[in-house]
Amino acid sequence: MFPSTRASYKLSLMLSVFFIHTSSTFAAETPSSSAQSVSTNTPPIPTININADDVSDNPTEITPGSTILKADQLKNIVNNSPDTGALLANQMGVSLYKSGRIASLPVLNGMADDRVATTIDGMRITGDCPNHMNPALSYLNPHDVSVINIMAGISPVSLGGDSTGGTIDIQRKSPVFSKKKDKIVVKGQVSGFFHSNGKGLGASGDVTVANDHLSIRYNGGWSQSRNYHAGAGGGQVKSTQYKMFNHDVTLAYKKDNHVLSLNIGQTDTPYEGFPNAYMDMTKNQSVFINGKYKGDFDWGTVEARGYWQRVTHAMNMLGDKGGHSPTTGMPMNNLGRLAGYDIKGSIYLDDKNTLRIGNEFAYYTLNDWWPALEGSMMMGPNTYHNINNGHRNRLGTYAELETQWNHKITTLLGVRNDVVMTNTGQVSGYQGLAGMNATERAAINRFNQTDRGKTDVNFDVTALVRYKVDPHLTWETGYARKTRSPNLYERYSWGTSGMAMRMVGWFGDGNGYRGDINLKPEIANTISTSFNFHDVKQEVWELKIQPYYTYIHHYINVNYLGSASGRAGTTISNLQFANHNAQLYGVNSVGTYNVWNNKKFGKGVLRGNLNWVRGTDLTNHTNLYHMMPVNGTLSLNQYIGAWSGRIEGEFVNAKGLTDPLRREPKTPGYILLNIGTSYTWNMFRLDGSIENVMNKKYYMPMGGLSIGDLIANNQVRALPGIGRSFNVSLTASF
Repeated sequence: MFPSTRASYKLSLMLSVFFIHTSSTFAAETPSSSAQSVSTNTPPIPTININADDVSDNPTEITPGSTILKADQLKNIVNNSPDTGALLANQMGVSLYKSGRIASLPVLNGMADDRVATTIDGMRITGDCPNHMNPALSYLNPHDVSVINIMAGISPVSLGGDSTGGTIDIQRKSPVFSKKKDKIVVKGQVSGFFHSNGKGLGASGDVTVANDHLSIRYNGGWSQSRNYHAGAGGGQVKSTQYKMFNHDVTLAYKKDNHVLSLNIGQTDTPYEGFPNAYMDMTKNQSVFINGKYKGDFDWGTVEARGYWQRVTHAMNMLGDKGGHSPTTGMPMNNLGRLAGYDIKGSIYLDDKNTLRIGNEFAYYTLNDWWPALEGSMMMGPNTYHNINNGHRNRLGTYAELETQWNHKITTLLGVRNDVVMTNTGQVSGYQGLAGMNATERAAINRFNQTDRGKTDVNFDVTALVRYKVDPHLTWETGYARKTRSPNLYERYSWGTSGMAMRMVGWFGDGNGYRGDINLKPEIANTISTSFNFHDVKQEVWELKIQPYYTYIHHYINVNYLGSASGRAGTTISNLQFANHNAQLYGVNSVGTYNVWNNKKFGKGVLRGNLNWVRGTDLTNHTNLYHMMPVNGTLSLNQYIGAWSGRIEGEFVNAKGLTDPLRREPKTPGYILLNIGTSYTWNMFRLDGSIENVMNKKYYMPMGGLSIGDLIANNQVRALPGIGRSFNVSLTASF
């Protein structure tokens, strides 16, 4: 049973800024990763919809800055990167911070992780790990991506609840059917890549066999890499190796306007180093089943989905951090299960009004236990239960009305309720002489005697208007209220010893964290306005500027509990999650210009973007953690026949505004130069690039502390970015 707490009910009317923008072509790159891409298109803005030619999924009509890109324009990203996060790089309102190399965490307008609602095929996936080493994007092969909706800050209630930073909604490729009766269609693609820095290798492919009613598709991928090297003699960056496999099969049946599909898959990561954490991932296995029905009717559409996922996760120390054996290291195990459904309908009330209604439920359980280390008095003789039979269940219901008043004005108004219920069983410790002191015994007794069941009743409202002022300007403005309840670790991590607290935390800062059962949900209020200037046909030039402001009541930050000494004279902070008030504000901008377009020289596109965000804790009067400094890119892309080329500069300002409570490192500014090219011949496509051409030594502003280097050789530094890398990939389509 989950005892009810006092319900919080607040409704706000809002107006929000978005823009609908159709761009020609653009490909995002991640210069700080080993997997880079060749730009081939003009720019998207905060919402990106990446569609394959055969995709039938249609995103909500009004979303913050909707842009539609086809999968053909993203081939070089997919083929060059095992990290799905690379698809999101260099977009308005989006930045990335690296933990593991196949586990980038996207940041939307300064907010990340659980504050961003990340779904894959309708499944809202949570990191089953006290270090969040297995985020949602780590379960998806970029090769299999069909549609991505990125909504930074403001998102329709139909596309995200229980979040404050926005929504990332990803769809795998939709089933393909033959257009002719009784004709068999066979199509597929195989690709492979190599990166010189880290000796990265990977291969992926898919094959579909279908007729006009039945379709079966297999998709698989493999990638691995050694540790990468930093630029300009920065040496090898420890704990940056990885290996990953994934497979999935989709079965689908189509009858008239109805499609029924079943997707079954597995992801296996035998190991992945985490350079900014004390631990590494030594196993992560996920198995999932996801079924979907979609029907189109005269009055609207209906979608229904049911899903299940099981994750088995283990952490310990890889060789760079000393390795592990039955008597060394520190084993940590997790078992997570997720099951749920999602039912939504769109009703065409008349020519101007569309009503969307929906209901969804997610049942999530987590066990987090640390087996005893053989012969250890500190980490033994019993099992340490960090989260014992934890539950986090969410029931969401929403209604949303979209109105096209005339050819110039469109509005969207939606309300949503999410009931979030959390609880956990009693916990226990190692009970060794050194690991079970009186303070920790008291913490266990206090935790077990506390009423741990919590029920949060959350309400969201989103309202926006889009106004086409004239053929050269589209103006959007609005306000949204979004709510997020604490995750299980924020509420129920109970350890008081320095060692136990340092095993909890997904921030890459080397500090220790403790939960608070009485945390309240975060409530974010965002106002945003957007100006989209462009030529009449939106084919030659475009400039978008988007300022925003967010105030968050009960923002989950930290309180300082004390400090301890670490390796090489470092200081470790012991922190407890706590509700504060906070604000974030900033400006995102992007622009494109077709410099030339003729038969002799093809097409040349100049693209630039510039982003700035500032976050402050209004309770502590300090800077918020993991705020990206002023950053931008400027690229020139040329397309002529079967050939395309790209030269790009990435600019990042020095990071001087840091969080003192977490002892966040400051980083100098830097400029990176990247070049790339691609050529298509019949069924083959060859991509090549040189990333960080000048082999610049730089440090990632949101990479945290390089703990792998600290443990291996007592080197204290921020996490270095990757040095020069020669990348090549070859793709064959049939």
